[in-house]
Amino acid sequence: MYYNVHRIINGERNREIFKKLEGSDIWEFRTLYNKKAYRLFAFWDTEEEALVVATHGMLKKSRKTPQKEIAKAETIRTAYFKDKKKWKR
Repeated sequence: MYYNVHRIINGERNREIFKKLEGSDIWEFRTLYNKKAYRLFAFWDTEEEALVVATHGMLKKSRKTPQKEIAKAETIRTAYFKDKKKWKR
């Protein structure tokens, strides 16, 4: 996972590694290692500087990303921006 994240940080544009999930503000880092599909969910915070915030990861067992994992990432994203707004006061 670290290797692929590092590739994106260094400017590589690769939808096989880092892609936006349809109908969501969540992005997915994707890694295949030892025949296992790992996923790390994240979102962008671009208010001051571009920042990618990771929410959580999972070992993917089916072809489709589980909706509950996307919903979990969205919940964390909403809480992040809500808390961030409180900190700025």
